[in-house]
Amino acid sequence: MTKTLRYARRLIEFDSTSSKSNRLICKYLEMKLAKHGFVVEKVEYVDPAGERKVNLIAKKGAGFGGLAYFGHVDTVPATFWSFKPSGPFAPYIQNERLYGRGACDMKGSLACMLTAAQEFDWEQLKEPLYFVCTGDEEVGFHGARAVAAESDFYREMIENRTKAIIGEPTGLEIVHAHKGSLTITACAEGKEAHSSGRDGKNANIAMIPYLQELFQLYKLTETDTRWQNPDFDPPTLSLNIGIKDNSPALNITAGRSIATAYMRPMPKIDVMPLVKRLEELGEKLGLKIDVRRACEPFWKNPDSEFVTQALKLVHRQNAKTVCYATDGGVFENLPDKIVFGPGSIAQAHTADEWISLEQLTRGTELYAKMIQTWCCG
Repeated sequence: MTKTLRYARRLIEFDSTSSKSNRLICKYLEMKLAKHGFVVEKVEYVDPAGERKVNLIAKKGAGFGGLAYFGHVDTVPATFWSFKPSGPFAPYIQNERLYGRGACDMKGSLACMLTAAQEFDWEQLKEPLYFVCTGDEEVGFHGARAVAAESDFYREMIENRTKAIIGEPTGLEIVHAHKGSLTITACAEGKEAHSSGRDGKNANIAMIPYLQELFQLYKLTETDTRWQNPDFDPPTLSLNIGIKDNSPALNITAGRSIATAYMRPMPKIDVMPLVKRLEELGEKLGLKIDVRRACEPFWKNPDSEFVTQALKLVHRQNAKTVCYATDGGVFENLPDKIVFGPGSIAQAHTADEWISLEQLTRGTELYAKMIQTWCCG
């Protein structure tokens, strides 16, 4: 536990908010992985804001197959940090909890696997252990997509059916499915001018019929079971509507109006008819429509051999589903994967994020057990 806690605290000290470079935290992890017998591959990329980012894909042990652990190093911002004894990047322990941005999502998990991996020498591993650290999971899965496109080790995992753990917080429950992520953005152009005259063109006016259709789709997906999957709670697409015009004053016509529709696609539900409906209406109204599918929904049969074996290892009766998305939705070519990690999603992204010390201890133990089972035989 001492080593896991030490790693978790050190990782929290890196301000790896998604908008910033992750090179320092990755340099630290690369050093630790190399020190403990991993061969490290780096896949770099430039994020949409022009920031240079790093992914680490590391392998320990010879041969093929084995087990792969996937974690992300970025965190959401810590603009509102209500926990007074320390700042968001100054880890603090109180009442058997470790506080800090990323403590739960997901630097605690990274610390658990980093500690567990050190318990096994190269000679003990009959099949390899992979350790993957991605960037930008919180803002569009850019790092995961770069790994899927460019990593030699990732292709090796696919070819040899490596088993995979996505280490997001699940309270150490086995998760066999999660929702995906899809955003539809509509943009109407107008002309800014004083609203008392005739020169302006309010972009919001053009957006009103589109918003009415969005509202109808929201009601449809909330009430019609054809767009729902009872395996999830809530069972809906969770259609979230956003509106923005950035008008500088009440007496200025809006020069641009933007509406977003963010939905969470589910296995067994084809959302493309809804997307097409919005695209066709947008074209008719003269709006610019942009559709971005950040990641696919993930599903592994809960009765499969891999899930059944994982449940037995952690002494659980049933696998669960979650409504958030993970890098697992990008790594869809890995057929045998689960989401499994310490901490609760209810503690992630909060103004006083924390993870219990008990979860760190138990997480390290269970990750070591999984390495023993799938890498040591």
